Amino acid sequence: MEKVKEIKALENYKLYLKYEDGVDGIIDLSDIAGKGVFEKFNDIVYFRNVKVGNFGEPNWNDELDIDPTSAYIDIKGISYETYLATKK
Repeated sequence: MEKVKEIKALENYKLYLKYEDGVDGIIDLSDIAGKGVFEKFNDIVYFRNVKVGNFGEPNWNDELDIDPTSAYIDIKGISYETYLATKK
């Protein structure tokens, strides 16, 4: 599992993530904001209080998190299969 070491909330439900291996970039969560468990993002203060969780994941108040490996794959612009091939 990839681990985030630095995180920053940006405008329009975007997050800047930097990983332990130096990969960094921005993910856009606007398509899930306000839906299901992500309804909590309607409170922008809640969204901005993102932190790195105990397992290197983007985390909000230990209630909600985002899979760090999926975000890593999105940032790198690769498929899950390609990602797995690099981990062999």
